[in-house]
Amino acid sequence: MQSGFPDSDILSYLTLPQDYNPLPSVDPIEFLKRHLHELPPNIIQRFSLVTTPKQRTMITEIRNRRLKFTESRPRSLSFAVARNTWPTLWQGRERRGQEEGKEEQEWAKMNFLGGSEQQVGNLAKLLGDMEEEREAERVRFIQRTQANDDFVPEEESDSEDENDSEYPEIQEPESPQEAQALFERRIRERFIYGLLEGADYDSVDWDEWLDVDDDRNAEERWFDDD
Repeated sequence: MQSGFPDSDILSYLTLPQDYNPLPSVDPIEFLKRHLHELPPNIIQRFSLVTTPKQRTMITEIRNRRLKFTESRPRSLSFAVARNTWPTLWQGRERRGQEEGKEEQEWAKMNFLGGSEQQVGNLAKLLGDMEEEREAERVRFIQRTQANDDFVPEEESDSEDENDSEYPEIQEPESPQEAQALFERRIRERFIYGLLEGADYDSVDWDEWLDVDDDRNAEERWFDDD
């Protein structure tokens, strides 16, 4: 049992016996499968303490809430934001930080109106270049950290051919548009399956307004589109 988790309060709210099986703290996923729609927001949000986004993927209603959320094209999962938030998932080769640098230039032009046009322009360019380099360095740091975390020492093998067959060559996307579409799809899929680290799952998973009339049919339509 999760220490401090209010099993008694939850069971009392649902008028269930205190020896009810499954207990919310012992098998929260099974409990949610049975009672998700019966619990108010102030209680349901407590299940974030005893479940992970990945575990909650087992609940059909929650998967479909995430699906509906992604279909609304939220800014947090947009290409520009997601590329900077999860840079290790993006395989593009363009210079990083360009959008941030452009925003910094625009900010400087709007906020330093006291100087001459040339002075403001030079300052805006300088600040933009600095912001672009800061963002690029942030991305490089995240990529290095991820590479170190993912490193696994290679085991000796008697045959290089076996290694080659075990890890087939990955085909590069044919165009920047295809690379972006693949990345956006990867972000949506990882979000739905609870694998997008740092994403705000709580605001989606517990939002009953994201429920659809027929959750199962909605989910099946999404998989059929694959």
